[in-house]
Amino acid sequence: MESPTQYIDGFVAAVPTANKAAYTAYARQAVALFKKHGAIRLVECWGDDVPPGEITSFPLAVQCQDDETVVFSWIVWPSKAVRDAGMAKVMADPDIQAMDPMPFDGKRLIYGGFEIIVDE
Repeated sequence: MESPTQYIDGFVAAVPTANKAAYTAYARQAVALFKKHGAIRLVECWGDDVPPGEITSFPLAVQCQDDETVVFSWIVWPSKAVRDAGMAKVMADPDIQAMDPMPFDGKRLIYGGFEIIVDE
């Protein structure tokens, strides 16, 4: 029997550049919450070389403004089953209500769950 494959939740957002410190603090709070409910790892990346595009690009996808920076992040879970249960627990956890407000426009957050097909 094959062991369960790790599962990834990926996110892309536009964060006001002036909110970098607030976003970092928010992300650190999120790490503890997600790990409490089964996540293995949470990675947050602040855009450094994210070119605009005319047809497709990260900035276009999140409607990034001139005073914003694209953030790319992901959460690693042991399996999709752990992710499904863990996400439900995170959303129901009272600690999520106690977190600082999101320092970005959550309506422009792009997210999705991904099965790993190559990991070398």
